Amino acid sequence: MVRSMSVPRLSVLVLAISISLTSCGFLSSPEVAPPTAKSPVVPTPAGLESFYNQEVVWRNCGDADCATIIVPVDYADPKGPTTKLAITKVKANGESIGSLFVNPGGPGGSAFDYAKAADYIVSPDIRDNYDIVGVDPRGVVHSSPITCLTDQQRDEILEVDGTPDNPAEEQQVIEVAAQIGQSCKEKGGALFAHMGTVEAARDLDIARALVNDPVLNYLGKSYGSGIGIVYSQLFPANVGRMVLDGVLPPDLTLEQVSKEQAEAFEVAVDDFAADCVTQSDCPFVGDGPSVADQLRAWLQELDSKPIRLGERILNEPVASYALLSYLYFPPSDYAKLRPALSAAVADGNAKPLFELLDARISRGIDGRYLDNSTEAFYAVICLDRPFLGDQVKVQQLAKDWKVLAPTFGAAQAWGLLTCANWPAKSAEQPPVVRANLAPPMLIVSTKHDPATPYQWGEQLANQLGNARLLTWDRHQHTGYTNGSECIDAAVDTFWLSGELPAAGVVCD
Repeated sequence: MVRSMSVPRLSVLVLAISISLTSCGFLSSPEVAPPTAKSPVVPTPAGLESFYNQEVVWRNCGDADCATIIVPVDYADPKGPTTKLAITKVKANGESIGSLFVNPGGPGGSAFDYAKAADYIVSPDIRDNYDIVGVDPRGVVHSSPITCLTDQQRDEILEVDGTPDNPAEEQQVIEVAAQIGQSCKEKGGALFAHMGTVEAARDLDIARALVNDPVLNYLGKSYGSGIGIVYSQLFPANVGRMVLDGVLPPDLTLEQVSKEQAEAFEVAVDDFAADCVTQSDCPFVGDGPSVADQLRAWLQELDSKPIRLGERILNEPVASYALLSYLYFPPSDYAKLRPALSAAVADGNAKPLFELLDARISRGIDGRYLDNSTEAFYAVICLDRPFLGDQVKVQQLAKDWKVLAPTFGAAQAWGLLTCANWPAKSAEQPPVVRANLAPPMLIVSTKHDPATPYQWGEQLANQLGNARLLTWDRHQHTGYTNGSECIDAAVDTFWLSGELPAAGVVCD
């Protein structure tokens, strides 16, 4: 799956048009100007010379070149264990002005696979002028993936009731949350304690050097933006033309992220409900607020009356996660979600909804998961944003958040427990974002983004000081190549010429 998704895990899995180009304050055909380094020579970090100077052997891997590079597991001990990263490069269709590194989000999304979809993730102008490069972050998919859970365990985790109604259900949430961390500690090896975003950003600088680029030109979507932000704080002189789309600030706490995502997804539920009543295949009747209420009532009913499909059950947490997973991209998601909901609501047929869910969680028809995104998600999130609360704290948050966000709020709160007492601590936490010493970056934020709320983009722009915020007034997760010619033209102009859009541009 090449779409940028930073899907909040529910139950214990939680933590969240054609526009005239000239109206956006930039030219439609910018003059191509290669990115240049801020300083003539950026020294290699001491002790890491062997990694920055390693020989890279490229091989053809189907319309792309692929290679394996080596990085230290622990940057504080560069002579210690190492790990392998998978890197791919899709060469420019024309004369290349440099590499554009890409990351689709997650944590746990494959930048390697995302780059190989270059024809779909960037515009033809960018394909003509840039090599598209993807590096799977450490421990993810093709880069020596950590594996903690069996396929059956992942299924069982999805089914755990993330809105417990009694002490026994609460205890089950607590036990399964602890099981995830303990299993990763036992099976994840040395890398388990070194999956943080800071280390991923350091890996990215080695990769930049190994493709012989003086600066890092970058597209980071969703969680991928967080890697870019941390990189800019660690290596400001190495930053080229960086686009952060659907911002996830690295210095928000897990509690802040989960609460604000719950509120943003509540807006998405209301938008889905308002759209649903205008369609013939909507499973509910009435106006938008009434449909939203009926949807929540149906989810709650599944708590006591789940729908069975063979050995699988469509209960409240599973159905809620399926719903949430199809609130990201309204133009395509809503049309898929309505008939699947109708089949479950009207006919008791859970198969279409399971098929939608499986597509989003990379579960094959044979019950096998096709990647390690669940393990990678927790290994990163819980190192970057440990939760310092306890069961009592979560109980209160669940009550409060259910009022603020009745569809997902309580589950988001209970999901915090997975990162409580996580059995590893990061040696280097993501830095507090400070005024930018790097060249100006372009931030793309969508007004009604459920996974990376708009205010996060505003916050980052204020923190950096010299970044430019580009706004899309839509219900949509991330902006670039998602349907706005205005957004696409602004981003392309920046990558090709270095010219930022005018301040305050809002794309309709």
